[in-house]
Amino acid sequence: MLQIDLRELALGPVETAAELAKDDPLLAGLEVGLAEPVRVGGRLQATGEERFYWHGTLDTRVAGECRRCLAPVSQAVHADIGALFVRGADGDDDPDAFALGEDATLVDVTPAVREELFLAAPRYVLCREDCRGLCPRCGQDLNAGPCGCSPTPDPRWSALAALKDKLRG
Repeated sequence: MLQIDLRELALGPVETAAELAKDDPLLAGLEVGLAEPVRVGGRLQATGEERFYWHGTLDTRVAGECRRCLAPVSQAVHADIGALFVRGADGDDDPDAFALGEDATLVDVTPAVREELFLAAPRYVLCREDCRGLCPRCGQDLNAGPCGCSPTPDPRWSALAALKDKLRG
């Protein structure tokens, strides 16, 4: 958990830096796996009475199989995070703010980090944008070159092919 003591704000903005383990239960449900811990850094500052703004970044790498050719892939993920925390009853009224209890002395930025990671991480990974995938008949990786399968005509065009043959013949 990434918690910041609000009493430290009496001295000015508070810098934060932490890592979330890739197997942290708070990150469960991510569509792709994490290849490394999530590095988080940011700065919390008071923006008004009972209002606190945390601006930070997260960096990590996701890993998985290419959706088209099944090759192992690792991809960088970066996100900027801005989160408003409001202490007291006003926090419940603002749908864009994270509510804090009336007597809260700690701000937990983990929910904001989790939310941004889920939005920034891809649902699936590709080895490259123009990945050709696998041959549906023989399973050959088409990125390595063509397979030996002969192309089969699309049956939806068979009536036109028959008409073409009839007109030629």
